[in-house]
Amino acid sequence: MQRRSFLKALAGVSAASVALPRLALASLPKAKVTRIRIWKPPDFNPLFNQSNMLVTVETDAGITGIGEGGAKDTLEQCAGFLIGRDPLKIEEDWQRNYMAYFYPPGTEKLDALGALDLALWDIKGKALGAPVYQMLGGAARNYCECYNTGNVTPKPGAGGAKPTLKDRVQATIAAGYKLYRIGAGDPQGDVWNVRESILQLANDAKDIRDALGPEGEWSVDFHQRFEYDDALLACRMIEQYQPYLVEDPVRTEHFLDDIPKLRQMTAVPIAAGEEWGWRWDFNKLVENHDIDYCRATLPNVGGITEYTRIMALCETHAVGMVPHFTGPVAEAALVHCLVTYPLAVLFEYNYADRKIPYLPQYTDFKDGRLYPNDRPGLGVTIDTGSLMMISEITAPAPARPIYQRPDGSLTHW
Repeated sequence: MQRRSFLKALAGVSAASVALPRLALASLPKAKVTRIRIWKPPDFNPLFNQSNMLVTVETDAGITGIGEGGAKDTLEQCAGFLIGRDPLKIEEDWQRNYMAYFYPPGTEKLDALGALDLALWDIKGKALGAPVYQMLGGAARNYCECYNTGNVTPKPGAGGAKPTLKDRVQATIAAGYKLYRIGAGDPQGDVWNVRESILQLANDAKDIRDALGPEGEWSVDFHQRFEYDDALLACRMIEQYQPYLVEDPVRTEHFLDDIPKLRQMTAVPIAAGEEWGWRWDFNKLVENHDIDYCRATLPNVGGITEYTRIMALCETHAVGMVPHFTGPVAEAALVHCLVTYPLAVLFEYNYADRKIPYLPQYTDFKDGRLYPNDRPGLGVTIDTGSLMMISEITAPAPARPIYQRPDGSLTHW
């Protein structure tokens, strides 16, 4: 009898666990996008690839999603194709916006499309009462390790002595960050001498390794300043100091040709991608193992919808994810994506201890690490009191010829 009772109880538990997702999906409201507002924050960043423009997507179900990125004109164009649409059909909404004009969207439009895509995922998470990462399969790690672009500046020493490089390295690592990051011979004025910079980089690399010891980590950003021959020389000169990664080693105009050559000539791990958009910009580099870390980020690639495809591509070829930083809402969205990623993850995070008046909640950061949370959607809350509304979209965009295949899937006209 005990065994029979146990099996009966177990069957009940199994049936309940199977039914839960169905009940949750059945409870999704019928919804349409009614209004999209674009907000300019007081600390507005005019660089589109680091845009912190805010968007709110409102629905007739009483759920509002929050996104970030884009520029006014590209956001308005993309927003028009969401008005009247079902915000819970995220993939279809993304495809329609992507196909809305004959030419494939450039990086500027992808950035705006990504901002709205973040808001749609936020809506769906709120409708289900679940954080976005749960809808992406659940967390595969407890936290995401971070580094800070400018590192940690220690307090002056005795008598006001200026902190040494060793002091800065040790203060950064002591704050919990994964590694100490530098630029490659960053110029002090308007003149940049590449040979002097390479020699300075080699000296800095030696000093940093001495300060870190044999097990500490450091990275260097070449900022796409170097032509191939200079990039190769710089990489070879720092190989012995074992950087965790070398970021953007060559100019973007030539990266598809130069990065594969560089990969064959140096042992340093290579990271690239902060200026890339859709996955076709870099899929050959990933497939051929020419990069070790992908710097593609949100919302720039087109949002969470596209980022999940990029993660799958990178995981297939054992490429780690080290996304470029953008705005605080996008950083929150990245946490949802990358806590589900099973391979190497490292965040460039510059919002430690920053209070943002218009975002009472955005990320959960502590001691150099970003943690997932259980707040629904993106887990971001917004206070529009200090924001300037610069546009409001309530009318659908003019119809564009987008065709369906017999099974209802979309295709280009």
